[in-house]
Amino acid sequence: MSISHEDSGDLRRIVISGRLDVEGTDSVATQLVELAQAPKKAIVVDLSSLKFLASIGIRALIESAKAVKARGGKMVLVAKAGSTVMMSIKATGTDQLVPVFGSSSDAEKAAVA
Repeated sequence: MSISHEDSGDLRRIVISGRLDVEGTDSVATQLVELAQAPKKAIVVDLSSLKFLASIGIRALIESAKAVKARGGKMVLVAKAGSTVMMSIKATGTDQLVPVFGSSSDAEKAAVA
């Protein structure tokens, strides 16, 4: 499980890889919250290297997205079409709460718009 980020102007790109299950979420949830609380208005969370997304991981993503929105920003997700991660996102309706894109470039454009 790993989490990293890079900033470019008003955009923060957060990359999470590994598994967002109970153990994985516990190890990165605090970092995700801290990274999403940065004064950046546009947050892109790239899940394209994620192997598994459990409900506890989905909750962490939704809570972060709500925090970003509350401070006037926008958080979007990147997930591979047809992946188990994308299936989890769609099955739980997370894509109705947090916009999801198949590519980083599309996600970045939407986040800064």
